[in-house]
Amino acid sequence: MSESQGPLAIVTGANRGIGLETCRQLGRHGWQVLLTSRDEDSGRKASLTLAGEGLPVDYHPLDVGDAASVAALAEDLNRSGRRIRALVNNAGVALDGFNADVAQRTLAINFFGPQQVTDALLPLLEEGHASIVMVSSGMGELSCLSSDLRQQFLASDLTRAQLDQLMNDFIQAVTDGSYSQQGWPGSAYRVSKAGLNALTRILARELAEKGSGIHVNSVCPGWVRTDMGGPHAARPVSKGAETIVWAALLPAGGPNGGFFRDKRPVGW
Repeated sequence: MSESQGPLAIVTGANRGIGLETCRQLGRHGWQVLLTSRDEDSGRKASLTLAGEGLPVDYHPLDVGDAASVAALAEDLNRSGRRIRALVNNAGVALDGFNADVAQRTLAINFFGPQQVTDALLPLLEEGHASIVMVSSGMGELSCLSSDLRQQFLASDLTRAQLDQLMNDFIQAVTDGSYSQQGWPGSAYRVSKAGLNALTRILARELAEKGSGIHVNSVCPGWVRTDMGGPHAARPVSKGAETIVWAALLPAGGPNGGFFRDKRPVGW
């Protein structure tokens, strides 16, 4: 990693779209940015593009669904001696179709992936003013769930183990065809983002209880013109990345455990 006086941000799934633009905007704020992606060729090209714009951006391969890949990133960062000021969990998928395989693959990347990356990098975050940003979606709002499931997701004492079980219960319900009767929507993407939002609340509570001073917030970037959002989406990537960057730059004492769109809180 190149030397820089700026604080360090890690952005996952950043070879294109909102992740790439988030790296660009953070770099313009004078931050050292580590751009990560599963596709190494496109990730390296993206980092070279930003470096060519005069921005302090480096590259590291990362597959958020692969424990060995996540461990390799953590080990390399630890060896560098740098501390992380912001972790942006942006990597995500929106797969076609709906079946047990789609449910398992979607949750592996969109929910269990950010959880795995956060756990691995948490010891390397700067205590006192670091930020963890979960890139979520309005599609994950709890109105998509039955009232019973909403209550479980919103429980103030919901634990990580209980949330993981809920996610695995969904995959099992899709597998045996009982998801609708159990109150789940027919969308793995929706469930993955609802789970990511619940993980945000749990992490924020856990870290606040430890007095770490680390913020954890979810951000809905809106409907953005990316490969995932499509060409007819209302927002350019610059607008989609804006609130993500705002959440990454939060000062000490800033909001914690919230869900934001356009820098304003929205309901779960």
